[in-house]
Amino acid sequence: MSDLFDAARDAIGLVFGLDAGLLRVIALSLGISLTATAAATAIGLPIGAALSIFRFRGRSLLILLANALLGLPPVVVGLALYIVLSRSGPFGFLGILFTPAAMIIAQFLLALPIVAALGHRAMESVWRDYGDDLLVSGASRRQAIPHVLSIGRRGAMTASLAGFGRSISEVGAILIVGGNIAGYTRTMTTTIVLETSKGNLAFALALGVVLIAISVLVSACAFAITATPRRSRLPEAA
Repeated sequence: MSDLFDAARDAIGLVFGLDAGLLRVIALSLGISLTATAAATAIGLPIGAALSIFRFRGRSLLILLANALLGLPPVVVGLALYIVLSRSGPFGFLGILFTPAAMIIAQFLLALPIVAALGHRAMESVWRDYGDDLLVSGASRRQAIPHVLSIGRRGAMTASLAGFGRSISEVGAILIVGGNIAGYTRTMTTTIVLETSKGNLAFALALGVVLIAISVLVSACAFAITATPRRSRLPEAA
């Protein structure tokens, strides 16, 4: 028990002492996760909005697929990426295996279904409320997408935050494609796994505290956004 207390005390010292090694790992984790989330948001939100606005054959299947992939196993994503990015794989010529770029792709693939599915759910209610007005005002369905995203920006932000939450807490996929290389591809989650196996509980606990703080902050922001009543005015259609 005393060893645990000592580790906790040392962990607090590392966090508040702004340990250089700790800050390096945190910065890399945030950089990778924010980049992956930004890409997933830029692609996933328009997809979610389009699924809400357009009616076409196979639409229900795409919606089902997006929601089904919410529970996509990270290790399977990592294994698939490892195969396609390895030297013998179809994209091996890129030479990005065991680099931050491969980790960004892995987190992007995990966050994309979340952003698209939650974005669709949020934009569906917006289209139901404002769709007829937008079409009557002269906007085509394609032109309505940015307007719907603007009106439903609270739901869009919630979807993006959910994608970031998935990205920042991911370990399986990025461990496979990143290699957990010190100072290069070692993130908070992979470092926690490594340092725990080495018995360095203080460093692992310090990163755990930071990771929990980030997760709580993201969840609090998402809750605050959804709890605030939506007060949006219909923008003028182009």
